[in-house]
Amino acid sequence: MVFDKPAVEDGAAMWELVNNSTLDQNSVYKYIMMSEFFSETCVIAKENNKLVGFVTAFIPPERQDVVFVWQIGVASDQRGKGIASKLLEELIDRDACRDVRFVEATVTPSNDASQTLFRRLARKYETECEVTEFFSEDLFPMDDHEGELSFRIGPINK
Repeated sequence: MVFDKPAVEDGAAMWELVNNSTLDQNSVYKYIMMSEFFSETCVIAKENNKLVGFVTAFIPPERQDVVFVWQIGVASDQRGKGIASKLLEELIDRDACRDVRFVEATVTPSNDASQTLFRRLARKYETECEVTEFFSEDLFPMDDHEGELSFRIGPINK
């Protein structure tokens, strides 16, 4: 398994992985754009040159001590191998995240896998995992989108 920065050519594979999952779907442009402009804070996992996982993230301009995880995807045949945890650890260890002390993400209340992932990350770094209500479901125009909880892990000591 190789962990690396994404190239724009990886955008389509990231999009395909999402489309073959239950993750929120974004346009292929989002993954190409993240690979081009945020490659320092995005990580891909490849096995035998095939993309099997990714994390897209960015550092908000007004909060340089935070890396916000937008989306994590792992191919269905690769789940249960700890790839998502390794993707997050690779992200935190990046030089671009040297000033990062908090990992933030939003997670729907029914997404037990992501909630477990972020709580496990807090345990690994022996730090707090603060969960608060964030985006209410009435903000989303679709009838079937849950609200989003905010997960804030930190402070992270490297």
